[in-house]
Amino acid sequence: MTELPKINISNPLDELFSTEEERQSSQQERIVTINCYEIDSFQKHPFKVRDNQDMDELIESIQKNGVIMPCIVRPKENGRYEMVSGHRRKHAAIRAGLDSLPCIVRDLDDIQATILMVDSNAHRPYILPSEKAYSYRMKLEAMKRQAGRPNIENGVPVGHNSFVGKSREILAAESQDSNTQIQRYVRLTYLIPELLQMVDNSVEKPIEAEALSMAMRPAVELSYLTPENQKIVLDFMQDTLSTPSHAQAIQLRAMQSKGILNPQGIYDLLAQEKPNQKLSSKIPINRFSRYFPPNTSAEDIEKGIFKALDFYQKAKERKASFKKGEKETLY
Repeated sequence: MTELPKINISNPLDELFSTEEERQSSQQERIVTINCYEIDSFQKHPFKVRDNQDMDELIESIQKNGVIMPCIVRPKENGRYEMVSGHRRKHAAIRAGLDSLPCIVRDLDDIQATILMVDSNAHRPYILPSEKAYSYRMKLEAMKRQAGRPNIENGVPVGHNSFVGKSREILAAESQDSNTQIQRYVRLTYLIPELLQMVDNSVEKPIEAEALSMAMRPAVELSYLTPENQKIVLDFMQDTLSTPSHAQAIQLRAMQSKGILNPQGIYDLLAQEKPNQKLSSKIPINRFSRYFPPNTSAEDIEKGIFKALDFYQKAKERKASFKKGEKETLY
């Protein structure tokens, strides 16, 4: 005999006159419209939202078609929501004049939300070293906490001892970076903000003409210095408009580990002439932009500079020749 559906006392008519498929569907996630200003950013969100050409294109698309892909948010205890995936869409929607967003509300704990947040941003076409560094660190820490959760059946952490040691290997298999490279990125999070910004400057052209940039390898070595010693290195770099070589950074780390690193030692070491910097000068190309028409490419600016120098050199030669001729006439 066919068994009648169980009746929910709170809403008996809905339960009695609905099918099993409809009851299951009612428990699935649905897209709801939420006011943009009720959605807070993910705590310590490592990815920046930039107002650039890509953002302009996203704004234009939203103005024409609306927000096609819903954001993912999770409810907060205070009745608001926290953005998990969709920070750029929210920013673009507000700039496009919208006050609400289509969202999927999903109950996620901190570990689940962190992993989903990182994974949903990992495929961005443009990611700064600092963004990748903090996202890797956040996901690794979430994976380790997840590995330490007790198994429901026996109350023992699931593979805790083995998983913690292999978390980077698992992450490396899911990403484009090797285990070693992920370790380097994570080390960048131990830099003071000013030094980390210099690493970002190495891949993103800074607005300031004299902004310093630093390669990743020496930055990783500097990350092992105490914040106080990093600040001394920063002061030297800003005073001299130069950055440490990889070899110098390794030496600084070794001196600190031996307990012999002090401000004078830092200055003495960094003041040494680097082999690859002899008879060289590094001037940001945008310092010459005011001498050229707007939107002139860096390559054309460089060609223009050498043409000007050639002209200057020939003028000096003509002047010297003219003076020599005057002297010969006098005698």
